[in-house]
Amino acid sequence: MSRKIKLIWDFHGPEAEKIAEHHAIHLREFSEKEELPFLKAGTETVSESHSLAYITVNEEHMITYRDALIPKRAVLDKS
Repeated sequence: MSRKIKLIWDFHGPEAEKIAEHHAIHLREFSEKEELPFLKAGTETVSESHSLAYITVNEEHMITYRDALIPKRAVLDKS
């Protein structure tokens, strides 16, 4: 069974939530355009001035996503 990797982009400032939501749209569009599978894409609000966009992929596709999109960080998704 392949591990799930959550690739993350952090956004800070008063517009962080809106920017993260917009970035998540582009993550989905990239996946569709490149015909790459993903498990989940979305956003999380950490605080009033910190939000993040993420895409969760199987480990086998992580390098492709990482090299093309250059996330800020990645974690194992335990869900």
